[in-house]
This record gives sequence, C-alpha cells and structure tokens, in this order.
Amino acid sequence: MSADVYAKIHRRLRDTVGGPLLLGEPLSRYTTLRVGGPARLLVVTNTLEDLRATLDACVAEEAKWSVIGKGSNLLVSDEGYDGVAVQLGTDFRKIRRDGDSLQAGGAAALPVLVQTALREQLGGLAFAVGIPGTVGGAVAGNAGAHGTWIGELVASVTTYGARGRLRHCARPELHFGYRSSSIGEDEVIVEALFALEPADPAQVRGEMERFFKRRKLTQPAGMPSAGSVFKNPGEQSAGKLIEQAGLKGLSVGGAQVSLRHANFIVNTGSASASDVFALVGMVQDRVFSSSGIRLEPEIKMLGNFDAGRREVGTGFAG
Repeated sequence: MSADVYAKIHRRLRDTVGGPLLLGEPLSRYTTLRVGGPARLLVVTNTLEDLRATLDACVAEEAKWSVIGKGSNLLVSDEGYDGVAVQLGTDFRKIRRDGDSLQAGGAAALPVLVQTALREQLGGLAFAVGIPGTVGGAVAGNAGAHGTWIGELVASVTTYGARGRLRHCARPELHFGYRSSSIGEDEVIVEALFALEPADPAQVRGEMERFFKRRKLTQPAGMPSAGSVFKNPGEQSAGKLIEQAGLKGLSVGGAQVSLRHANFIVNTGSASASDVFALVGMVQDRVFSSSGIRLEPEIKMLGNFDAGRREVGTGFAG
C-alpha cells in the first residue's frame, strides 16, 4: 500500500489521538528479539476513543493493522510491516481490585499483574512470575507455565472490534485451548477480569520464588529472545525434540538455538529477522527429518518473509 495512505491516516489521527503517531518507526525497538524493520505508522492509543479512531481510520483506508503489545512473542520482518502497528497506552495499563478479582487493561504488563495480586494478598497467579508481555497477549494466547494456564483464571474479557463493537465475553465463550482462545484476529482485548482467591502473601511469595528459580535455571537470560518459539506437539516437548535432533547451538547469522533451552532462539547481538526466520525453518526441517513431527511456530510473524511462509494482518501480540 502506498505511503500516501499512511500519511492520510496520520493526518486524520493527529488531532484526535493523544499518543505518539510515528511514520516509519523501527519495530526492532518494540520487540524483545530486537530485530525487524519499520512500520508504515506506529500509533499509541491511550484511550478507548483513541483506539476507536485508529481502527476506524484503518478500516476506512483498507490498511492492515496489528497490536504489538510488548513484542515479547513477535518476529517482524527486516522489510518491516506494511501496516499500522498499534500499541495500547495509559488507560489500558490500569489494574484495580474488584472483590477477590483483579480487573486489568489489555496493555497491563503481566509481571505487574502478578505483583499486584501478591500485594493484594490474592492467590492464583504465582505460576506467571517471569512471563513477559501484556495481559492482552497472554489471554489471547492462553499463556501458561508449570502446568497452569491463564485462561483458567479468566472470568471475562472485553474486546473492541475493528468494526466498532465492544464485546463482553464470559470464560465459557472464550474456548481456551493450548496456546489459543476464540478471540478473533480483528478484536483487541481492552480488559480482562481475573477470578482469584484470598491467600497468605508469604505462601504466594514462596511459590513465586520457586517458579522464578526454576525459570532462571531452565531458560536463557542476558540475550534477546521471543520466548518459546514452537508449540509443544501433543504431549511431547518441542524443546526435547529439538535437543534430540542435536540442534542446540545451531546458528544462522546472529540467531542461535539456545544452549540452555532448545525451544528458544536468541539474538547473539547481530541477528536479523531473516536470520531468525531461516533458523526457524531449519529447525522445523531437521526435527521433521529426525522425528516425523513438524513443529508449529508459537511466535507471531509480522511482515513479508517469503511466499511460502508469510503471516501478516491483524491480531494481538504479547
């Protein structure tokens, strides 16, 4: 799509949206892998009215859009994103207590939610300690660890759709599955309600410390990554399949299969998105050769990679 379209959207939004509007903004600054080219336009929407105006403009101009969250499970191509990258801002980061529940905006950081539950003496979220990203990304992808899934704690979710409709969904309507929910790619999670329970803060803190120590021992630290790259196939571990194929340490350019956890790809300092993408494909091919199982990526890919493997459009990244 031509640059004129995004300049037009920029002009349309500059008097109505309170957050930054940045043409040609490099998305490497907004992803935990620290790779990727520019978005045609980056919009920070601080209010529901900002979000409504932004998506209305995208629909009117037939422009692609995507919520990028904190970019913790996102791979943006080196060419960048021929669309509008949307970040949820101030109003969507709020967390408040409602009885024994916590109401959190879609842009609230998951680590902040976990710490808020501890401070409010509410239990249930200790498993999520150390998981990066936002509430919206975690709920949309049913993030989990240590045998617990965040969907188990969700009482309800409110979304805003590109066609201008707020939708309130109770847990049964969300159809949580492994790394999935029924939340549409054209919907943005604006808030979620978590049903928790009163708990002894010392006990919760102890659980958090145990989970965090386990995470530190098993997952890479100190180098950029996007978290787990592949979904576990059925009851099997993607990391174990990769390790059994002898792929720990396998590199393409500056991208490397982590020596600590084989289901992580790390940026050793000079990786490009093309390096990461090529390594993802190489791991898929070699695991398939050794086990007959083709691993499915868990990370979201944004932009143009090649004709056979391209994932663009709308959606909610962590």
